[in-house]
Amino acid sequence: MDIFNFKFVTDTSTLCVFDLECLKHRLDDDVDWWSIPNEELSEVNNGNVAFFGLGGDGEFIVKLVDNIGNPKVRTNLKITSGKVFVGAGEEVTADELEPECVRGGAFIDLKAGSYVLSAKCENGVIELAFEPGTKEENDFKDVLRLVE
Repeated sequence: MDIFNFKFVTDTSTLCVFDLECLKHRLDDDVDWWSIPNEELSEVNNGNVAFFGLGGDGEFIVKLVDNIGNPKVRTNLKITSGKVFVGAGEEVTADELEPECVRGGAFIDLKAGSYVLSAKCENGVIELAFEPGTKEENDFKDVLRLVE
């Protein structure tokens, strides 16, 4: 994947990454369904979405790269339709709405399949790498944080 950079703004200190098809079942849920830790963790562990805590609100730069040395987090993620949203947590599918990149962010195209998503954040710059994987599920005990 060529390096691709974009910005987004969040008021929930969260980046989310997901294939739109993988969260269709959340379309009728409350807008803040994902702010309930058990709900968030369940979807992450099912490989439907990656939510990353960023330690604060504001503007962030995302760099999509081929690989990351020493990632802070690695998570399995399933891609079914190939249309993947990367942006603010508050744009996650809910309340009969899907992401529109109104806070920045981007849609990226990936081949359907299983991926390992690696991530790290330094000085407001988030690096993400999607690598082919063999599993879709995760076994996290707590929500994911890129910045404490």
